[in-house]
Amino acid sequence: MRVVFPADYFAVREPDAAFAEQAALFAGLGWPVSTFAFGGDRRFRPALEAGEAVLYRGWMLNVDAYRAFGDAVVGAGARLWTPLDAYLSAHHLPRWAPLLADVTAETVCFPDPGEVRAGLERLGWERYFVKDFVKSLKTGAGSVITRPEQAEELMARMTQFRGEIEGGVCVRRFEAFVDGTESRFFVRDGQAFAAGGGPVPELVRAVAGRVPSRFFSVDVALRSDGAWRVVEVGDGQVSDLVGWTVPQFAAVWEGVT
Repeated sequence: MRVVFPADYFAVREPDAAFAEQAALFAGLGWPVSTFAFGGDRRFRPALEAGEAVLYRGWMLNVDAYRAFGDAVVGAGARLWTPLDAYLSAHHLPRWAPLLADVTAETVCFPDPGEVRAGLERLGWERYFVKDFVKSLKTGAGSVITRPEQAEELMARMTQFRGEIEGGVCVRRFEAFVDGTESRFFVRDGQAFAAGGGPVPELVRAVAGRVPSRFFSVDVALRSDGAWRVVEVGDGQVSDLVGWTVPQFAAVWEGVT
């Protein structure tokens, strides 16, 4: 299997600086490594080999961008290790939240942002956590609101700072978590991994078999009432290494060829 990283814009044979350490480590472990010039000629360097599987490791891609990347992989005679549908199963909240409804916050999604305010009025919750299908707003007042009429301003800020609302808008019932308890785990082929080989909570092991993706991340945290909850799921190819070192992340792939 080959790992493909986004190319540096000015030196397309080199990975983007944000992923240089990861690329160097995988290459040092004997993995084939290539770059892909997303913002340039859209070529792989070195070229892909016919029939090989490609693991992407890089920035988040929206539906169209990931589909186009997959088309480039297939056009080069290779195949995606994570097909588009599997990518979206972990990347888009409306895809994974129903599968984990018993262990994550109640979630209602609106493909049309124009329906959000009326939807919040119907829900009548005390606090709402608002995000698009992928990310929440980390700037300003953040993504938590208490009144439905605040939704329009929040969505405007999301568009301003992120450039788009990806997919639609999701509203999650607010849950309070104990500070310092959130941790990230990775799941590869149904097996859950903790940073540094530490213990994997039962909650994460249970979730590992419920998301139809071969590689994804799971964030869990202790709710204020003492219950462990799933905070977030993401496609593993585009998940940050929060709480992980690059060597710890590479260890997830030991034995994979």
